[in-house]
Amino acid sequence: MTKEFVNESVFRMDENTKRITNCIDRLYEVQIWKRPNEYSNSIGNLILHLCGNITQYVISSLGGVKDERERDLEFGIREGFSKAQLMAKLSATVESAINTINAMDPKQLMMKRMVQGFNYSGMANIIHVVEHYSYHTGQIAFWTKLLRNEDLGFYAGQDLNKRNE
Repeated sequence: MTKEFVNESVFRMDENTKRITNCIDRLYEVQIWKRPNEYSNSIGNLILHLCGNITQYVISSLGGVKDERERDLEFGIREGFSKAQLMAKLSATVESAINTINAMDPKQLMMKRMVQGFNYSGMANIIHVVEHYSYHTGQIAFWTKLLRNEDLGFYAGQDLNKRNE
């Protein structure tokens, strides 16, 4: 069961990376830093935020790397990273996190750790990262659809009207 949990978590992380790549590929550089309003984040900020969160919850907490996250900077930056730089940063972060997750043994998955002031097991950290990644991937997809007025094709070629068997 532990291996299946790890495999499914890694699958979802890879899936979200592909979806964000799909979005980024459709956008112009200037659109990456566009904000719908002052209370919302740009896609660039969301990607930096995802990198910070994934690093803190998996690479640092589960992998034993020193936590040097500066969360407020993730939202304060207004420019300075290109699409390619953001995607390279996200891809490297996700790859490192997946390597960390794949290296976990069942005891490590159950061990509690303090992360961002919360006391979570390793498994809870992974659940948090997967759901948090999915949440912000949805925001990036929504913002991309607004900017481009087009379907992103996430489920192209798949019949989503099939009933359960």
